[in-house]
Amino acid sequence: MKKMVVDTHTHTIASGHAYSTLIENCTEAAKNGMKMIGMTDHGPKMPGTAGYSYFINFKVIPDVIAGVEVLKGVEANIIDYDGTIDLNKRTLNDMDIVIASLHDICIRPSSVKDNTNAVIGAMKNHCVDIIGHSGNPSFPIDVDEMLKAALEYNVIIEINNSSLGVSRVGSKANCEIIAEKAAKYGNLITLGSDSHICYSIGKLDKAVELVEKANVSEDKIMNTDPMKLKKYLKEKGKLKNRIDYDEI
Repeated sequence: MKKMVVDTHTHTIASGHAYSTLIENCTEAAKNGMKMIGMTDHGPKMPGTAGYSYFINFKVIPDVIAGVEVLKGVEANIIDYDGTIDLNKRTLNDMDIVIASLHDICIRPSSVKDNTNAVIGAMKNHCVDIIGHSGNPSFPIDVDEMLKAALEYNVIIEINNSSLGVSRVGSKANCEIIAEKAAKYGNLITLGSDSHICYSIGKLDKAVELVEKANVSEDKIMNTDPMKLKKYLKEKGKLKNRIDYDEI
């Protein structure tokens, strides 16, 4: 499998419980061979994270820092079982990339039906590009229903490297099932470090091993080429003014 050069899921100090700045993240990402990262700080319902004004001022951030292209976005919180997320569409429409995730501090874990409805409801929001860490055992879901909906609504499924290590203990078996079924259905997959400190950006080894074992086709993995991810986002109407730096 090709080298991973995109990390779609990273956090800065703006998330409140992360420990590096955007500049530190980009500097370390460059050292780790990344060409692109998603700056995806937690949405405003996460305690301690940035407020609304943070998410409407992305225009001041350069597209490239330390040689690394930055997708300016959010890890939005799913806040009810209809799939509502914690930023409005007007704000989300100006973002480069949007992850939607379930966090037990923002929504109470419920039944398989409720949790699955929440994830699928978030997918119906055209602004949502990725469902984050869906292997979390705290939120059991119907994997088949989630993957079928992801195909219908053109949403990428994340395999979260942090879930295979320090976070959401017990996720690995669920992630293996998700990857195996995604390989069968032909879902788009992204690998995210979910980095909360710069040193883990681009560290996707556990996720790579898992998707290789599941026989996920390389052409379905969004991390091997920034242009692959940018093509997907542009087809969704995003990155309207973004230069294709790889073609300069």
